[in-house]
Amino acid sequence: MTTPPATSRGPLHLAAAIDQSGAYEAAPYTELARLAERGALDFVTLGDSFAHQGLDALAVLARLAPATGRVGLVPTVTTTHTEPFHVQAAVATLDWVSHGRAGWAVEVSATEAEAKLFGRRRAAPRETLWREAGEVADVARRLWDSWEDDAEIRDVATGRFVDRDKLHYVDFEGRTFSVRGPSIVPRPPQGHPVVVVDATGGPARETAVRHADVALVRAASPAQAGAARADLRRRAAELGRDPGQLRVLAALVVDLGGGEQAAQPGHGGGPLPTAQGPLYRGGPVDLADLIAAWHAADAVDGFHLTPVEPRRDLERLVNGTVALLQHRGLFRTFYPGATLREHLGLARPANRYAALAGDPT
Repeated sequence: MTTPPATSRGPLHLAAAIDQSGAYEAAPYTELARLAERGALDFVTLGDSFAHQGLDALAVLARLAPATGRVGLVPTVTTTHTEPFHVQAAVATLDWVSHGRAGWAVEVSATEAEAKLFGRRRAAPRETLWREAGEVADVARRLWDSWEDDAEIRDVATGRFVDRDKLHYVDFEGRTFSVRGPSIVPRPPQGHPVVVVDATGGPARETAVRHADVALVRAASPAQAGAARADLRRRAAELGRDPGQLRVLAALVVDLGGGEQAAQPGHGGGPLPTAQGPLYRGGPVDLADLIAAWHAADAVDGFHLTPVEPRRDLERLVNGTVALLQHRGLFRTFYPGATLREHLGLARPANRYAALAGDPT
């Protein structure tokens, strides 16, 4: 079945994970990021955790920044046991080296084993950790605003690098940390790099409602995804946020080893619940039909897809599924902008401190 373009829907957004076990050099990640970029995907993600044995996701994507030109770069950053000031500086640096293509997937560390790696404090309940993660996202945005956009003057004649009147203290007091500021990194090109949160779980969903630009939901049907999207946007609106500025993507694991179509018998081309989350197993054509149908039903703004076999499945995704969606007029064939916020149709945030400085009252 070919689904016609959905004229009343917003643009379709697509992202993919490029995680690869046992890869300890840049080349395999660069290959997948460039492949995703060839398909005009909004962004790629790279997972990380303190229990993960491998390379640091943020450092890997910083290495990929000069090797790519348009695709967004979103590493997982764990806020537990890390200093919020350092987190925001690292993410801001990724935004600078990628010329405005950075995001960060907020995650927490909830296990006793991971806590012992640091020897600083015992593992806390997930509710507490996600509340802290929200505070980290909050203070990060404040620190990114602590430099006004034109704070750098680089006046050689006077030897002045910055206009100190355009640097601001954030004076943030959280439950577990305090930050005075300002940041040591100038305001990022996007103003605020994109915040991504897996909003499937209860505590994480509250953080997503308050702070996420992109929320991921693990749903096995368009009805389930649509209900999650409606809940997230309703609760965001209740907090005074513009719900139209929250992108909700369905997170699916995909196994495209089944030929051109050949969806797994018995699941009709739709995803199956698994311990790792909803799994689509079939071919690129059926996956294109699924993506088109869910988007046409206004269930989601797009999809975040995690390949079972990274090289094989991402290639089939780009050359098969994405190409078919482009042919149907459902997905773009080029990047109309340069930054990740532009890919996602998200406004560049105003600087809160500059606005206050310009208010005579």
